[in-house]
Amino acid sequence: MTFSARPLRLATTDTGFDAALAARLHWSADTDAGIEEAVASILADVRQRGDAAVLQYTNRFDMKADSFAQLELTQAELKAAFDGLPAKQRDALEQAASRVRSYHEAQKKASGESWSYRDAEGTLLGQKVTPLDRVGIYVPGGKAAYPSSVLMNAIPAHVAGVGEIIMVVPTPRGEKNPLVLAAAHVAGVTRAFTIGGAQAVGALAYGTQTVPRVDKVTGPGNAYVAAAKRRVFGQVGIDMIAGPSEILVLADGSTPADWVAMDLFSQAEHDELAQSILLCPDAAYIEQVQQAIDRMLNEMPRAEIIAKSLNGRGALIQTRNMEEACEISNRIAPEHLEIASHEPHRWEPLLRHAGAIFLGAYTSESLGDYCAGPNHVLPTSTTARFSSPLGVYDFQKRSSLIEVSEAGAQTLGRIAAELAYGEGLQAHARAAELRLKP
Repeated sequence: MTFSARPLRLATTDTGFDAALAARLHWSADTDAGIEEAVASILADVRQRGDAAVLQYTNRFDMKADSFAQLELTQAELKAAFDGLPAKQRDALEQAASRVRSYHEAQKKASGESWSYRDAEGTLLGQKVTPLDRVGIYVPGGKAAYPSSVLMNAIPAHVAGVGEIIMVVPTPRGEKNPLVLAAAHVAGVTRAFTIGGAQAVGALAYGTQTVPRVDKVTGPGNAYVAAAKRRVFGQVGIDMIAGPSEILVLADGSTPADWVAMDLFSQAEHDELAQSILLCPDAAYIEQVQQAIDRMLNEMPRAEIIAKSLNGRGALIQTRNMEEACEISNRIAPEHLEIASHEPHRWEPLLRHAGAIFLGAYTSESLGDYCAGPNHVLPTSTTARFSSPLGVYDFQKRSSLIEVSEAGAQTLGRIAAELAYGEGLQAHARAAELRLKP
């Protein structure tokens, strides 16, 4: 069977362009009522019955297991999976992990250290940064296996100093992907369970007889996982609610059209709702990219998914110039933003909103997904306007430090008392006044 992909063609000079773009970008994060009802039931059951409920749902949705003990992966199994990989895969996994670790260690040094200072009256003010005690990482395991997600979630947690990292990964039909297990070994996962779905999120959030309760749950999943994370927020922290994957390419026509077409494919192959958009001022170049799509699509093993994604949510947009392309990109706030230009640093200062920015023709988004170093867990669905990539800071918390000197209490106490009386909080005011010298 052959497939064809015709992303929507738009131009910023078209009448109704804004409405057409908004319609193409629209994706609702609202969860289907049936999913919400099912997730609520599963979470309540896991909270009440613990291991027994998780085992029941695992048997129903993923794999058959006689006892919960069969669902925990031992450290020996993780290491055996690593040792059993071909040498090239072991080397690639270790090199990727090393680069991800180096990047997040640099991130920790830049923004994740405690600090303090004393003012002129000797009062100490500062911030204490401490890691979370225990986190849970969800690794998808349905349509595909994602060892890269293990690295991107576990390594920054490890660098942050998290004491225990608990991994959950569904194994439909009981098939354990050796690369995922090996990645858990390389990344320093503490415990790992072959469970998934809302029941896995519930087990992490509430704790069961076997699965320890965590402080935060990170990692992407399907609609049931997203709905469960939304519901347990408050019991535990979460990283974000991830939508479909996105790529936006800003092109000036200097990058080979085949490269750009394949970069659009690289997100479209995730699933039918993924979004791939090209912004370019050169109409002839846009046509070259379309021709490359036509020529290469049916060479792809996931051609059907790519075609559905590009036809349903893709767009090739002609802009008046690169400046306008940058402006539209800021409106879209994409997860992945490629600047396919011979002068990417000219345009980068104009770009304010993106999960990750890939500079220059040789910087394919796929390198960021696997091994460049920065995290590939990124904000989607325009949330890059106010959200950041997963990082060391997601696995740390900050406590304020205040040590007021005797001299400082004389100054601060009078200020605090005045404001407290103004708010009608007399005990606050008196607590400050008792420390004032007569």
